[in-house]
Amino acid sequence: MSSSSQPVPRDSPPSAETAPGGGTEEGPAHGQEHKLHLHLGYWRLAGIGLGDIIGSGWLFAAMYAARIAGPLSLLCWLAGGALAALVALVMVDLGSSRPEAGGTVRWPMYANGPLVAALLGWAVLLAVGANAAEVAAIVQYLAHWWPRLYDGSRLTWSGVGLALTIAAGLGVLNAFGVRLFARVNLLVTVVKLVVPLLTVVLLLVGAGIEPRRLTGHGGFAPYGWSAGLTALSMGGIVYAFNGFQSPVEFSGEVRDPRRDVPRSVLTGLALAVLLYLGLQLAFLVAVPERDLANGWRGVAFDSPFAELALLLNLHWLSMVMYADAVLSPGGSALVGLAATARRTYALAKNGTLPRWFMRVDPGSGIPRRALVLNTVITALFLLPLGGWQDIVSTLGDLLLMVYATSAVAARTLRAADPARQAGRSPALRWVAPLAFVVATLFVYWSAWHRLRVTVPLTLLGLPLFWATRRGEPAARLLRELRKGAWLVVWLLALLVFSAIGGFGGSNLVPKPYDSFAVGGCGLAVFFWGVRSGRSHLAETAG
Repeated sequence: MSSSSQPVPRDSPPSAETAPGGGTEEGPAHGQEHKLHLHLGYWRLAGIGLGDIIGSGWLFAAMYAARIAGPLSLLCWLAGGALAALVALVMVDLGSSRPEAGGTVRWPMYANGPLVAALLGWAVLLAVGANAAEVAAIVQYLAHWWPRLYDGSRLTWSGVGLALTIAAGLGVLNAFGVRLFARVNLLVTVVKLVVPLLTVVLLLVGAGIEPRRLTGHGGFAPYGWSAGLTALSMGGIVYAFNGFQSPVEFSGEVRDPRRDVPRSVLTGLALAVLLYLGLQLAFLVAVPERDLANGWRGVAFDSPFAELALLLNLHWLSMVMYADAVLSPGGSALVGLAATARRTYALAKNGTLPRWFMRVDPGSGIPRRALVLNTVITALFLLPLGGWQDIVSTLGDLLLMVYATSAVAARTLRAADPARQAGRSPALRWVAPLAFVVATLFVYWSAWHRLRVTVPLTLLGLPLFWATRRGEPAARLLRELRKGAWLVVWLLALLVFSAIGGFGGSNLVPKPYDSFAVGGCGLAVFFWGVRSGRSHLAETAG
């Protein structure tokens, strides 16, 4: 990354928009972008990233990883952080050189055209439902004190009423301006960090660090080194870092994006790795010997850290954890609603949504219409309609597509506009394809039971794209299909591999051979996507 601290110029559009039929348009969208308030700096951006990464999942992540890989899970967190960092390098390169609100939706439009942008936009719009999952988690933890809010695995109607109220409150808080949102989020993030940090320190002090705990009960890798790959994927380690990209969505509201976007994203990711390492070590040393009679796979707690705190007579810490379990998804929902509002605003700029949603309120600098739409979508996803909430639990995986399309856009746009890359690191040439492969594996590892829902939902964007452009010449639509075919093939290949692979599929291709095959396929699709992007740029330039 460049060491320059000069802000990216704001007196010209970050890039020309690709119009539906090729060519460019810089008027209305560029005018709205200038209404955004540049109130974000390093600390507030870092708070956004770290606040979105650290949710209530920290209460369980260490136990799940230990049950799969034992003490080897410590190295798994380092490996997961390194994989996430590869993707982060691509995204911060785009966010610092092409700052724009909702950039992860805009960059694929510039690089690959309307079809790729439409498919991604449809997935991003559906992923707004992930905010509903966070809000529902708040109510679920509140049910510890008020049981009538939750019934089995579903919100009751009183729980739904409270969830709708919380969603509306988060929307109102976001509507007052990015400065207030960032201040509140930074405060919430600090509080969210205090509890897990206290947990690490008190458990390590209370239980003591016994080196033999990391080598006993089958050794450092009791289930073999291959268990590390399983912990990375099925243990949820790679998904624990999801959210690190949130600061990039606000790059159009940063005073100095070239300096602050890379620093904030990488700082948030590094702190998250250190925190999860500390939590994992604390869990490994604090589990009583009697619970390891059947090895690490025999460890089972309903609320791991809270129960370990009780065993050490830290009753007050256990109660604080329950309170943090309410606050943590609340902070993530606050950031999620703000980030998705920027993406929805960008979808309107792309033409995926009506331009009416593109308007930025000049007083607050917030795309309030996009924010209202997202709040309404979140509320709809909270309704207890049959298996609706089972679908909602999978929607967050749709955002993993953003990692892949951003890698293709970074490589394509860098080659097409070398002047904008002055002083930038040349390493992106090899980082981008690696990031795409990592993103492909992240999607694949989310398992068949999720992909069989999310991939068909995403592909529904294809007939919707054709329906919204039915008045255009068939030759133009076929040309767009050729330029975006790589993304369709990528999604279909993931669905097929998931069905026959070892992550919830038929195991026709077992682990780890399935991951190698998926990675190789991803690499081939990456270069196809870059070639298609260069063809698109050459066509629009002409």
